Amino acid sequence: MNANIQQAAPGQDASLKDQIEHLIEALPEDHLSLGELLDKLGDEGLLLLSILLTLVFLIPVSIPGVSTVFGAVILLIGVSRLSGRPLWLPQRLRNKQLPVEKLRPALKSGLKWMERMDKISRPHRLSALVDGKAMGVINNLAFILAAVLLMMPFSFVPFSNTMPAVALLLFSVGFIQRDGGAVLLGHLANLATIIYFGVLIAGGGVALQHVFNKFTG
Repeated sequence: MNANIQQAAPGQDASLKDQIEHLIEALPEDHLSLGELLDKLGDEGLLLLSILLTLVFLIPVSIPGVSTVFGAVILLIGVSRLSGRPLWLPQRLRNKQLPVEKLRPALKSGLKWMERMDKISRPHRLSALVDGKAMGVINNLAFILAAVLLMMPFSFVPFSNTMPAVALLLFSVGFIQRDGGAVLLGHLANLATIIYFGVLIAGGGVALQHVFNKFTG
């Protein structure tokens, strides 16, 4: 199993979709830990790992508890990029077993998003949005924000995981391809997520106030 993951990447000239597809095919049949996956991909594969962990939120499939775990890993990847240090994971997360038999179908279904990304992404487009230290800090902070939004306890609400997942996918593809256009769309997806969550919270507050008034009026 571990050797298969090492042989997963088809080469730098392959499309992102092909690279992710090879990673999915190289996964074992039952379970593997996050630590095993990280050890095989290494620091250079962290953005590919972010894409892999994001795909399960881009389709109408719910896997309980996944958003918190995957969101935490993606958040720590963002912190690693921001600090310029190797990724560190708590032992509890490293030992977390992934239910591959449940994840593989969701991952394969999410590959259609990678097809779209391959079609719209353009390497080195709007490079001013991805080049330089200042933009690196801004973009990595936005990446971390998207991971935090993915972990918010709204998984029972439609699109609450999908919207920040789209942002994370756009950021990851943009960082890999040095595509400022994809990164810009990632920032817009973050903004849309914040607005959506704000509407949810405001609507929930109004509903609670209505219930309170009904029972106390």
